[in-house]
Amino acid sequence: MPIQRPAARKVEGAILCPDGWVKGSLFFTDRILEIRGISAPEPGAGDRLILPGAVDLHVHGGGGADIMSGNGAVDVAGRLHAAHGTTSLLATTLTAPEGAISAALTDIGRAVRERAPGSARVLGAHLEGPFISPDKLGAQPGHARPGTADELRRLGALAPIRIVTLAPEVPGHLELIRALRGADISFQIGHTVGGYEEGLAALAAGARGFTHLFNAMTGLSHRTPGMAGAALALAEYAEIVPDLVHVHAGALRVALRSIPKLYAVTDATSATGMPDGVYRLGTRAVIKRGNGVHLETGTLAGSALTMDVALRNLVSLGVDLASAVRRVSTYPAEYLGLTDRGRLAGGCWADLLVMTPRLEIEAVYVEGERIDPLDPD
Repeated sequence: MPIQRPAARKVEGAILCPDGWVKGSLFFTDRILEIRGISAPEPGAGDRLILPGAVDLHVHGGGGADIMSGNGAVDVAGRLHAAHGTTSLLATTLTAPEGAISAALTDIGRAVRERAPGSARVLGAHLEGPFISPDKLGAQPGHARPGTADELRRLGALAPIRIVTLAPEVPGHLELIRALRGADISFQIGHTVGGYEEGLAALAAGARGFTHLFNAMTGLSHRTPGMAGAALALAEYAEIVPDLVHVHAGALRVALRSIPKLYAVTDATSATGMPDGVYRLGTRAVIKRGNGVHLETGTLAGSALTMDVALRNLVSLGVDLASAVRRVSTYPAEYLGLTDRGRLAGGCWADLLVMTPRLEIEAVYVEGERIDPLDPD
């Protein structure tokens, strides 16, 4: 069923605009019509907060649904994440045979063409594999293989592929980056055993980011800086999972000081928003216990994070609210080249996150459609 264009309405509070806080009213339909008010250095202690909706560029599932299963799974996951403040996302695939990836991308392409009611906007796909190192799979199934431009073009005909994670040390991958660097695809370095030099070569070839910084890549030491060192030294953009499970708070602080536009992703799995138990990540069983999602071996297997929790975690580390919002909303939108999402300004999509002073969700608006938060139970 097509979503009806909403009637004009307004929300009031402390509004985070690109140039700072405005206390007043925001008028919108599916897009922002106007913002009226007075500038303020920061919100007052009791102010309702009007923030840009989160933009999550790495989502494997949620609400019990796994993106790789197709058959509307992306809609189920999109509804769960929308209720937690994510207004747009990239549905993310796993390492698998081409046929399985094609089936998932077919479902993603459908969701891109028509947003399901109550769901986040699906902007396209993040292809996390199969073009990764077989020696750094993490929790991914064992179907890693070298990538080719022809395969990427076949897959891209099914859904817009906005990000491709690859291991740059795999033969042919630097050439792949160079061949498709202008095709509206951002290549990210991840699931790699490559070191600092391979990272430098990939960035020179046209790679732009790093996938779940510190995880599934070679680490930093003072004589072998590794891929993590390449990111900290050279990256403008990188994604990180701020669930305080994937990355220690101290390492997260290092990344925040080193990478100008470090942005948050959830790496969320089907277990997100669900009680503890056993769920699916592609063809693999994963176990959710508390905030963590693991294989039976104990290997981390994505997360149960949502973007409202990511925002609160960043603030808990001392990141000021405006900067934390940029890292969950503005920077990921900018990374995709989007100027009408991830920010609150006239003409932008009415992707709004309305929160209490304690950073609890009151309401979410996706392109003007109101979505209420889920009950805590």
